[in-house]
Amino acid sequence: MKFPKALQSQRHLKSVDPILAKIIEQVGPVRIEIDPEETVFESLATSIIYQQLHGKAAAAILGRFKALFEGTPFPKPEQVLQTPEETLRGTGLSRTKILSMKDLSEKTLSGQLPSRTQAEKLSDEELQNALTQVRGIGPWTAQMLMIFTLGRPDVLPTGDFGVRRGYAAVYKNKKMPTPKQLETAAKIWHPFRSAASWYLWQALELEQFKGIKIEK
Repeated sequence: MKFPKALQSQRHLKSVDPILAKIIEQVGPVRIEIDPEETVFESLATSIIYQQLHGKAAAAILGRFKALFEGTPFPKPEQVLQTPEETLRGTGLSRTKILSMKDLSEKTLSGQLPSRTQAEKLSDEELQNALTQVRGIGPWTAQMLMIFTLGRPDVLPTGDFGVRRGYAAVYKNKKMPTPKQLETAAKIWHPFRSAASWYLWQALELEQFKGIKIEK
């Protein structure tokens, strides 16, 4: 499923921000695919695996994790709880991540974690508060779920390194903005800050910004 309001996002951002408009022209349409069948559990479990790892390494661990549970596209919470820690460690998961995965599974089964249908009815703040009760899940992970699982159009991950670095590169700042500075600058992008964030991520892949030096 295509990202909701992708075309409206693109048009709005180009109309209010001439600098970002140049990036949009180079990058093209928003290319975020939303899986309407992905559950909150699946999204958060995947995020836990990917935390603090490069993409290829995380993808390999995710593949081994899913391979433990044949006959299902993605493991169920009860399956994770029934699996010995030693077996999970064999996939490459750290003990910290296993504890997070077990806590996620427990809270999913107990109903403490909202289902996807319930999540879609919650405000961003309500949803973030609900998700961050899980061990190892912080605001950033909650925001990634809002963008890439639920397709919410106005999420701004102010603490994201890539978004902050992308902003500094695009707007020719020598130093990355603080989360507060980014929040202030992003007001003109409302109500399509998710797409703006995505374009800032993509900007770092453009040739003119590769290797650019920016202070943290």
